[in-house]
Amino acid sequence: MVCLGNICRSPLADGLLAQKIRNENLNHNVDSAGTCDHHIGQSPDARMTKTAENFGLSLAHLRAREFTAADFDEFDRVYAMDKSNYQNIISISRNQSDINKIRMILDENHPNQDMEVPDPYYGGKEGFLNVYSMLDEATDCIMNELRIK
Repeated sequence: MVCLGNICRSPLADGLLAQKIRNENLNHNVDSAGTCDHHIGQSPDARMTKTAENFGLSLAHLRAREFTAADFDEFDRVYAMDKSNYQNIISISRNQSDINKIRMILDENHPNQDMEVPDPYYGGKEGFLNVYSMLDEATDCIMNELRIK
């Protein structure tokens, strides 16, 4: 799960999918990162943390980190939250195999539409709720795929 700073969208997607995987006792590794290094080591944004807590999800254990080429070796899929970060991830890729792992997260529930998860950082409470709803639906679709495997 990758966004710009790894403090709003990607940690929420990480937390949502990880909780769903735990709830079904599946064995998959989930993580999140940012394409910039501005927030390394920081907790998720307090507004996103509060939004998640309102739905019974804790993000308290997560800390921002920067996405690196080594992540392509660690993960089968890399989900970008928006087109800018998709391009940032592509720029880090080493080969076509790496590129084939990258997906826009909302393509999971809106195939081939290249829809973006808006960054709620500069918005109000409604923006965080909207992002929660989008990522909850997208991670449900990812779970459907994981159950089939």
